[in-house]
Amino acid sequence: MRMRLTTWNVNSVRLRADHIQRFIAEQDPDVLCLQEIKCQAGEFPRAVFEAAGLPHLSIKGQKGSHGVAIASRYPIEEVPDLDVCREGHARSVGGRICGVEIQNFYIPAGGDIPDRVENAKFDHKLDFFEKLTANMAARDPKAPLAIVGDLNVAPGEFDVWSHKQMLRVVSHTPVELDAMARLKASLNFIDLPREAIPDPEKLFSWWSYRAADFRASNRGLRLDHIWVTPGLRAAAFRDGKVLSRVHDHVREWERPSDHAPVSADLSL
Repeated sequence: MRMRLTTWNVNSVRLRADHIQRFIAEQDPDVLCLQEIKCQAGEFPRAVFEAAGLPHLSIKGQKGSHGVAIASRYPIEEVPDLDVCREGHARSVGGRICGVEIQNFYIPAGGDIPDRVENAKFDHKLDFFEKLTANMAARDPKAPLAIVGDLNVAPGEFDVWSHKQMLRVVSHTPVELDAMARLKASLNFIDLPREAIPDPEKLFSWWSYRAADFRASNRGLRLDHIWVTPGLRAAAFRDGKVLSRVHDHVREWERPSDHAPVSADLSL
């Protein structure tokens, strides 16, 4: 069976309900992982997902900010919560679907100053990475696990519009790149979008609202990720290739999120 796994920072699930319905109808995801739903669990528009064929929901909401959710075509088995956010924000939600554990994250953006002492938000971001890395390092890399979401780091030279300039900007600073590299190495995670579209091709999933035409300026970042453990390598690779893409056309829709959805197909 195919599992099309999609991650999307929707920047308000209620505001983007029409976009979500349209995207599901167009792209037919089996599992849709959302970040920044910006509502409490009781306010989540369940009927939208039920009508679209994704009736199984796992929601961690928060009033007015943050919040994550998983919507699935198939039943979601509960898994233990990950205690990786020291501030107690609704930034992670997990579940097991068709034998695959999926962990969905909205990692803190980190503020504007890339200094742990001067900026508590940046310290929180790195602390989140450290706790998550420790959790992953204690696991079995052969177990089928996917981590997805807005990880708020663009990890490679070709994941940013300007590597040289962005090295001084939160989301691509050397300390963040190192934190993300340690997380990736913890279980030898496979970065599916980059396997599908290798360097040196530029690959972005986020574009600022400041640009009137995001394609013309194209000052993007790849902040949204789908990683799988070696235990899912065979499921991700078909004839030596990975089917994964950024649905950047969604960024062209009226009043879009600043993030585009990212998908990858697994064959289970």
